[in-house]
Amino acid sequence: MIQASNIRDGVRAGLPLILPTFAGGIAFGVLAQPIMGSVAPVVMSLVVFSGAAQFAAVTVLAAGGGALAAIAAGMLMNARWLPMGFAMGPFLSRRPLFRAAQSQALVDASFALSSRGDGTYDRGILFGATLPQFFAWSTGTLAGVLLGDALADPSSFGLDAIFPAFFLVLLFGEARGREPLTAVLLGTGIALALMPFAPPGIPVLAASTAALIGLRGAKTRTEVTA
Repeated sequence: MIQASNIRDGVRAGLPLILPTFAGGIAFGVLAQPIMGSVAPVVMSLVVFSGAAQFAAVTVLAAGGGALAAIAAGMLMNARWLPMGFAMGPFLSRRPLFRAAQSQALVDASFALSSRGDGTYDRGILFGATLPQFFAWSTGTLAGVLLGDALADPSSFGLDAIFPAFFLVLLFGEARGREPLTAVLLGTGIALALMPFAPPGIPVLAASTAALIGLRGAKTRTEVTA
């Protein structure tokens, strides 16, 4: 059972993320509207709800790439959910369909907030923390689409710096302990080694494999909770 109190705690934990998530949504809406029109960016934010994947797809489209290339770029960025899913999976519903539905709440910040610090995760916190972020991202995208002309240069408002700063804060909160710190250092090394010659998106995808060092711990936790 998911305790309602845990969901409320998750909502409270996610409230500070509303402003940066809203601003990120605005930046996406501003950038996507001239390329995708006014409706598609909002629908994409509601359905995809992944800033990194959405920005990657828009970047490909802006560079002249086709729809398939944009989808592939988005999928590469979202491949980071694989190691997160391995870690979170044991703490979701045991029934496959319900587990798949619950996994839709898995986003970067909520994943970090739901961590208990001992390798286990609270799914109530996960769900609660995602709710305000979903609302902020969707409404931010709508605002960006509607205000696109007034915000034609997102960098003039610092919107281009929001995503790097956002993930840096998450990293600072999570990189504590031997395994997390090892994953951070290994992932950084992989990304830096590939960036000079690999296509955009590939260094991020390859770097995410560093998180697989936690699979052994996730497997152990699965056996304990089974």
